[in-house]
Amino acid sequence: MESQPLVSVIMPCYNMASYVSDSIKSVIAQTYPHWELLIVDDASTDETVNIIKSYAQADSRIKFAIKKQNSGISDTRNQCIQMAQGQFLAFLDADDIWHPEKLEKQLSFMLAKNIGFTYSTYDWIDEDGKIMNKFINTIGNLDYKTYLRNTIIGCSTVMVNKAITGDVFVPKFRTSEDTATWLDILRKGLMAYAIDESLVSYRIRRKSASSNKIRASIDLWKVYRQHEKLPFFKAIYYFSCYAFNAVKKRL
Repeated sequence: MESQPLVSVIMPCYNMASYVSDSIKSVIAQTYPHWELLIVDDASTDETVNIIKSYAQADSRIKFAIKKQNSGISDTRNQCIQMAQGQFLAFLDADDIWHPEKLEKQLSFMLAKNIGFTYSTYDWIDEDGKIMNKFINTIGNLDYKTYLRNTIIGCSTVMVNKAITGDVFVPKFRTSEDTATWLDILRKGLMAYAIDESLVSYRIRRKSASSNKIRASIDLWKVYRQHEKLPFFKAIYYFSCYAFNAVKKRL
């Protein structure tokens, strides 16, 4: 790769002692070495902070901050982004795992085509990290309206080039903050370009799964109505498309 830009990895964290080590190790194992891992802990009450510290002491590319009070995922993501020194931002939730060539393949794709926003296929693993043989495939390149109908972008698959997208800011929502962020980028007329290869393993956790789905649906409705300011019946249309595709995705 001729160009060797710095990729800033955005990892918010809260009570992830059981999983964060695997996520951090998946960054360290990347075939592309020019990254910084930025972890902000949202006042965890378990052993998360001690685990992060042990990795940061061993690898200077890992930088972290600890919040005294819990303020939610949006604020935590934004603090990570504010720490970033790289032109490229890659997002990784603290319970997901990147495949070793994730950064190398995604960055090469973006540099070759001079594009600002990419996402990829991802696969599922269970709570113990076992492969579930389930893939969430990309549906091609997405514009704003297409994404409203199918919010298929997995957060941990995303990489953006700020030189093209402009600064990235995460709106304040409990669970759909990533969707609102991607909509802000796409609303500018940009596209989310698809890489039809699984580059990420997304962890499916049983705890509170049903309540999380309900909460996510409520939050997405708020994104449509409050953030995107869609008229009621247009919001109903897009929400119905989302619900259909969400069910289809899990079949």
